Amino acid sequence: TKWEEEKKEKLTSPRTGPIITIMTKGKSYFWVGLLIGVILTSFTYSYLGRKQLSSPGQKSARVLKMAHGLPVTHPVHEAIMFFAKRLEELSGGQLSIQVYPSGQLGNETKCLEQLQLGTLDLTKTSAGVMGNFVNSMKVFSVPYIFRDEDHYWSVLDGKLGGELLDILAVQDSGALSGFKGVCYYDSGSRNFYTNIQVKKPADLKGLKIRTMKDPVAMDMVQALGGSPTPIPWGELYTALKQGVVDGAENNPPSIVSSRHYEACKFLAMDHHSRIPDIVLMSAKKWDTLSLQEQGWLMDAAKESKELQKKLWKKASDDAMDVMRKNGVTILDVETALFKKASMPAVEKNLHGKIKELYEKIQTVSSGE
Repeated sequence: TKWEEEKKEKLTSPRTGPIITIMTKGKSYFWVGLLIGVILTSFTYSYLGRKQLSSPGQKSARVLKMAHGLPVTHPVHEAIMFFAKRLEELSGGQLSIQVYPSGQLGNETKCLEQLQLGTLDLTKTSAGVMGNFVNSMKVFSVPYIFRDEDHYWSVLDGKLGGELLDILAVQDSGALSGFKGVCYYDSGSRNFYTNIQVKKPADLKGLKIRTMKDPVAMDMVQALGGSPTPIPWGELYTALKQGVVDGAENNPPSIVSSRHYEACKFLAMDHHSRIPDIVLMSAKKWDTLSLQEQGWLMDAAKESKELQKKLWKKASDDAMDVMRKNGVTILDVETALFKKASMPAVEKNLHGKIKELYEKIQTVSSGE
């Protein structure tokens, strides 16, 4: 009609701007339907995504912080990195560990304090250092508490070893310590290395021997006739070189990594103490883990402990080879003589809970 022609002319007139194309009714329904479909699909995916994230059991990955004071070449660090790898594998990526080695977050004491505060999740420390936080741990410093390496692991891997880890959770006062014992790592046996030959206890008489700042260790050296001299580890190399002290006591890998064999050419394998390392967790963080997550962590730690034993054995053998090649005389001394001479130090430090634990350890048979 004339009216329709006029309307069409207005719609296509240049004065109205862009030309408007009038769709047929069928095409209009198609595009409207397509638009509605896109909107509904987007809404569905968005809803399902939110539902999946909020579903019970669905947790985002958590990263645990672990620190220690040893270099990255140390067998303990290698075992810790394996621990981190296995935890991530066992948990399917739900739990992982970020490791801070070489004292990046402080020495052993500082790391333990951070564990108590909950600002650090995991650390590795010497059982000797733990005695300053939980007095019962001083039992590990008692000379010759372990008859040999087999007895050592029979205790640590057995029921009593588990009980000793549990003791870490509570201070002697009964207050919670803030620690969760996870597992033990090997740190070998400590032996005397000196600048003169020591084959029997009498040879230590009058010698200035560096010890840890540990009353039990100092009592032992004194009982053997030496003069205990606590010196910070970082200052010991110079002290040995300059003759400030005549010797010290430690395990073979530590003697080699510190290059103390350059000053001391005699190593007496008397095995006077076997103080294990302990992997610890913040009790606050442990309590936030589900039972399944706790299981993953403990399984990964157990596997890392077995690996660390092998790594430590190799490191010890390699260290002995290095010392021999550098002119150190290795002396296989009569341990029974040193044990007998150190008994005054043993008896002095056996009291209360420490005495009770010492006696329990003595009842454990090798191979149990």
